[in-house]
Amino acid sequence: MEVKLQIKNEQETDKLGLIVAELVFAGFLIVMSGDLGAGKTRFAKSLGKGLGIDKVIKSPTFNILRVYEEGRLPFYHIDAYRLEGMVQDLGFEEFIEGEGVCLIEWYKYLEYMLPNEYLKIDINIVSDNEREFILSSNSPKYQSAIKQVIKQWK
Repeated sequence: MEVKLQIKNEQETDKLGLIVAELVFAGFLIVMSGDLGAGKTRFAKSLGKGLGIDKVIKSPTFNILRVYEEGRLPFYHIDAYRLEGMVQDLGFEEFIEGEGVCLIEWYKYLEYMLPNEYLKIDINIVSDNEREFILSSNSPKYQSAIKQVIKQWK
């Protein structure tokens, strides 16, 4: 299943993150791709806010992983940008398959360790403000979440 959403501004990116935050459950995995500045971290911030995290959510580009435990569910934010070409045990499995919500930016660099089921969000830059978010999954439980996003988006 694949759904394309036309996002007109940052506020709509925030809205999408808040909607997804309502639908996540323990073990929920989101993988994201998109050019620099596409809105991956913006989405992560609104997802965290929707989970009830009051701390400022920062891109973990240099840390690679940031853990936020004070929300409705733990939130594990991984930015794999700096891991290009690395294939080794980084110990991320406990977060990817953990009891919280895991969001991986630049997931292709960790694809070798991903489980078969996840929500994939690809972001295409349309213009300075507009984005195309493509939500997809082959898993029934994540397809159900996509259907709920569509219902709430309208």
